[in-house]
Amino acid sequence: MYTTRSSIILAFHGCDESLVDEILLGKKTLEQSKNKYDWLGNGIYFWENSPSRALEFANELHKSPNIKKEPIKNPSVIGAVINLGHCLDLLDYQNLVFLKDSYSLLSTSMDGIGKKLPENKPLNHSGDFILRELDCAVIESMHRIIEINNLIPFDSIRGVFWEGEEIYPNAGFREKNHIQICIRNPNCIKGYFKPRVFNNKFKNV
Repeated sequence: MYTTRSSIILAFHGCDESLVDEILLGKKTLEQSKNKYDWLGNGIYFWENSPSRALEFANELHKSPNIKKEPIKNPSVIGAVINLGHCLDLLDYQNLVFLKDSYSLLSTSMDGIGKKLPENKPLNHSGDFILRELDCAVIESMHRIIEINNLIPFDSIRGVFWEGEEIYPNAGFREKNHIQICIRNPNCIKGYFKPRVFNNKFKNV
């Protein structure tokens, strides 16, 4: 009943500067990511209200060109106006039940055919579970269950990602915490824009 989000949010995607220009001119659009380690499953990924984190991610891809098929030469950010629609918000306690049930069914299915479940793994001994193959498998399994049972498909998924070092000893906060959005229904994206530079002569509103 409360999964439909009618409010508009602003979100940001890190990519190459050339792609930003082509999207704004209507020549291209962002494509779904379908890596087996994408933690929110298949979709177009954005950082909610965080152009700085999106740019940092683009810089990380620029420094590690082997991660992405099309290397990022000039890191940049594109903003999007998004309506989340029918959203699986993983910050909503009730929605976590979907993942528990999906995991149980996936685990039983894999056990039945004698295969092991995928695993979430850290990248480069960082300690953060960046390669989220298990989470991706659970969420994609959930989408298949929804489809098989003719239920209303989710347009988007929203989750919080705890990442990075503690910002101070024994802190409950980490240096790269962020909220990420995964868009499965591209019609959720109402438009794109190029983020502006803040004018410090005026107050922020």
